[in-house]
Amino acid sequence: MKKVFWLASIVFIAAVGCNTASTETEEVSTDLVNNPNSASEDNAEDAENLPKIEFEETVIDFGEISQGEKVKQRFRFKNTGKSNLIISNASGSCGCTVPLWPKQPIKPGQEGEIEVVFNSNGKQGRVHNTVTLIANTMPNKTVVALKGDVIVPNK
Repeated sequence: MKKVFWLASIVFIAAVGCNTASTETEEVSTDLVNNPNSASEDNAEDAENLPKIEFEETVIDFGEISQGEKVKQRFRFKNTGKSNLIISNASGSCGCTVPLWPKQPIKPGQEGEIEVVFNSNGKQGRVHNTVTLIANTMPNKTVVALKGDVIVPNK
């Protein structure tokens, strides 16, 4: 008798618990989020007020170095826009190229620099490595590059 009672209880709970049909539906808004800190090509008025990053040089040729040497270069820039420039990220095209960038906002008219260290260990020949910056500019990506020749010393 106990077995029948427990079996009936389990069947009842399973039947009630598996009833997942619901008559209510939730609607999800498909409206875009309005973020005033991002640029949109559709809104030219806002684009005029964005920061603008202008580099003295976007490509630096470090010449010839011996394999295993590290090269440190600085890309100098100026915010020629009308609002604070915020560089949110900078990434090298490979692990041998490491950028350091200012984390604080750069005010209009103010200058800054991106320091890039290239490690030539294991590299040889002509190299061309890039650093991609993500900022609150339009377009939001800016690319600078280091190039040069890595010479393998004779053994």
